[in-house]
Amino acid sequence: MLGTGTRIGETCAVRPGTNADGLPLLDRDAGTFEVNATVVRVKQRGLLIQERSKSAAGWRVLALPPYVLSMLDRRQGELRRQAPGGIVFGSPLGQVRDPSNTSADLRHILDGIGCAECGERGHLIHGRARIRCQAGPYSCVTSHVFRKTGATRLDAAGLSARQIADQLGHEKPSMTQDVYMGRKVVSARAAEVLHRE
Repeated sequence: MLGTGTRIGETCAVRPGTNADGLPLLDRDAGTFEVNATVVRVKQRGLLIQERSKSAAGWRVLALPPYVLSMLDRRQGELRRQAPGGIVFGSPLGQVRDPSNTSADLRHILDGIGCAECGERGHLIHGRARIRCQAGPYSCVTSHVFRKTGATRLDAAGLSARQIADQLGHEKPSMTQDVYMGRKVVSARAAEVLHRE
């Protein structure tokens, strides 16, 4: 998510294979990934891969950074149980991963990192169930923070709001600007323009 800016449901739906035109979804040679699906929970059917993105703008082909390609290769090599359809980020039991459960798993990992109060393991209730620890330095981090961090890094690198919106799968750059891009300190250039002698 950090290397692509994808939504958690889109990330849970990453899989090899081909699209309707016979082109690869995850093309390691080209270094691209086609975002064309998301994981959703359907009443009385459970978790499914919805073969369309959240919106029309959500369909996109992303160039992947080299470290993401390396991570994907390692991930494929480490899988003990192959998830249905070759899903790259399947559940520990080899099923479609639930985005909500993934967020909770991430919470448990991040809550205790660097926390002196809970010893980096999270608080336990009666020695069994873990509860939220909000004392750690990463307790404020959620899965969505990775998406926002990606947008912030793109903004800092000088990409336009339209380019960042395209990467994130937003239809309107104004949404990207309002929600994902931080307000910057006004530049010295503004002072130069407004300077009067």
